[in-house]
Amino acid sequence: MAKVGLDGHDRGVKVVAQALRDSGMEVIYTGLHNTPDQAVTAALQEDVDVVGVSILSGAHMTLLPKIRKLMDEKGLTDVLLMAGGTIPEEDKDELRQQNIGGLFGPGTFTEDIVTYINNEVDKLRGAPA
Repeated sequence: MAKVGLDGHDRGVKVVAQALRDSGMEVIYTGLHNTPDQAVTAALQEDVDVVGVSILSGAHMTLLPKIRKLMDEKGLTDVLLMAGGTIPEEDKDELRQQNIGGLFGPGTFTEDIVTYINNEVDKLRGAPA
């Protein structure tokens, strides 16, 4: 889990991180003000299944594609990239076309995020649905 860019609001990402931990997932929160490269480097070093990014700054159309590109360049093509925050509906389709899924807005139930991650990671691993 990472806060990328200059966005300093981290309450939501901490709530989601705790919900994921409570569901039995190992969670690493890299903190505030990460660059895309820092987030991807942490993902690579920690051998993660999922990179979760929280963005409330409106920079999602710049930061998320950059993260996906860096992930692909570093061989993290089988790692789920998902995001939460204020992402307008009209931007979500374009982001999904760039292999960025799980775009969750404010008010999303944490159980829905847990279910999404479990389902998508099973698909990536080739487990039966």
